Amino acid sequence: MKKTLAKHNFAEYFNHYINLVEDDEVLNVLQNNNNDIHKLSGLLDETKGNYRYAKDKWSIKELLVHLIDTERIFCYRALCIARNEKNDLPSFDHEEYVKNSNANERTLVDIAKEFDAVRKATIALFENFTPKMLAASGSANGNRLTVLAIGYLIVGHAKHHLTVLQENYLK
Repeated sequence: MKKTLAKHNFAEYFNHYINLVEDDEVLNVLQNNNNDIHKLSGLLDETKGNYRYAKDKWSIKELLVHLIDTERIFCYRALCIARNEKNDLPSFDHEEYVKNSNANERTLVDIAKEFDAVRKATIALFENFTPKMLAASGSANGNRLTVLAIGYLIVGHAKHHLTVLQENYLK
């Protein structure tokens, strides 16, 4: 299913991220984004993994682990909604997750390996959603969204942070 089918089936809150994604099949955009992340990770130097472009900003490692954590949470939400969960799914405090991630004690190679495993699991999950499951709608943190919209949200969120990485960390 394409992004155009996800349009208007999610809260305005998610527009920024979803609008960053091309209108292609959800599995294609997940795989293409994975390829982009692999290319970018090849440009990262281990000695700069703890670099912050400002005092109150995340390090490169923290930013990458944030992508991993967020993708896992979005996949959990997609699974719950696909399985017809009626309860509003909880929010998460991304600042607390980053603070407690131990990201700066890890290597960039280790983080890239984990990202690859998570993205492969994401693709496998979305490969097995039926059209009915992709169209299923639920709520997370009081915001309506569909399973299909979550797939595009995962990619849009990653694209947003990769742009931040390129513009603020890799200049």
